[in-house]
Amino acid sequence: MARVIMGIESSCDETGVGLVRLHDDGTVELLADEVASSVDQHARFGGVVPEVASRAHLEAMVPTAERAFATAGLKLSDVDAIAVTAGPGLAGALLVGVSAAKAYATALDVPLYGVNHLAGHIAVDTLQHGPLPSPVLALLVSGGHTQLLRVDDIASSITELGSTVDDAAGEAYDKVARVLDLPYPGGPPIDKAAKQGDPKAIAFPRGMTGPRDAKFDFSFSGLKTAVARWVENAERAGEKVPVNDVAASFQEAVADVLTAKAIRAAREQGIGTLVISGGVAANSRLSELAAERCAEAGIELRVPRPRLCTDNGAMIAALGAHVVAAGRAVAPLDFSANPGLPVNVVSL
Repeated sequence: MARVIMGIESSCDETGVGLVRLHDDGTVELLADEVASSVDQHARFGGVVPEVASRAHLEAMVPTAERAFATAGLKLSDVDAIAVTAGPGLAGALLVGVSAAKAYATALDVPLYGVNHLAGHIAVDTLQHGPLPSPVLALLVSGGHTQLLRVDDIASSITELGSTVDDAAGEAYDKVARVLDLPYPGGPPIDKAAKQGDPKAIAFPRGMTGPRDAKFDFSFSGLKTAVARWVENAERAGEKVPVNDVAASFQEAVADVLTAKAIRAAREQGIGTLVISGGVAANSRLSELAAERCAEAGIELRVPRPRLCTDNGAMIAALGAHVVAAGRAVAPLDFSANPGLPVNVVSL
């Protein structure tokens, strides 16, 4: 019999509640995906303020859940299991979601699963493109994470091949946007400006691409600094900063490194499918260049629609459904949120 899984996400600045239906054949159907964002409250600070995020989650949790059930045309009593982000993320923010999930699970007397936020970003692709092949390579790119992951089983086996040694790609976007006096968060405005610029105008560095560098690790701190120095030098010389060209050249450097390393990893691992997810996956140049290079390499590319790439409850519900289908153990009600939960721990 089909089961309804409720997913709760509160790792950063989005309060997400998703509902999915797990069918007997293992397929997962999206029923509702409601999100309340506190990004506007953080914009004046130029980044996420943990205390502000936690308070926003407290205020948004119940209304967001109510909207999700209204959208799906379901009642709380229809829920068969609950999944919640246990980590990684901001400690206070995670605590709000975990506490809410425990309350719902206790009141409804249904199983509760604490799951990994990063694995959720991969699992969400199944809501759009169906079951994942095994193995699959995942490029996870967001404001807090940039990782290459080998996924043999979304419910139990994820191996990190490479990660960022400093700034995540999304973090670099935010910092470069600040240098260019563009709004926060930096991804969308830089992407928009880049479409009007020349990606070859400025030869910004490609970090961690030398022969002695780790094959699948990333570094964007040097690129961010190079952009800042270039802008400073232009301003010192009394020149008008060509914002569109700087944005396009910066974005090209990011997309170049991400896609080149992903293709290299897929080839060396003998993997024929690449999934790109996380907030930066919505970037137009990253998707475009990935499509070009995957086509040349004979690799299937899967990118969830933008709404599913950013933090949301649907991705946690989707991962929860796969964990339930795999018969993984239910989390004890006294489990704690883990801000540093490693990606290889899919569920608690």
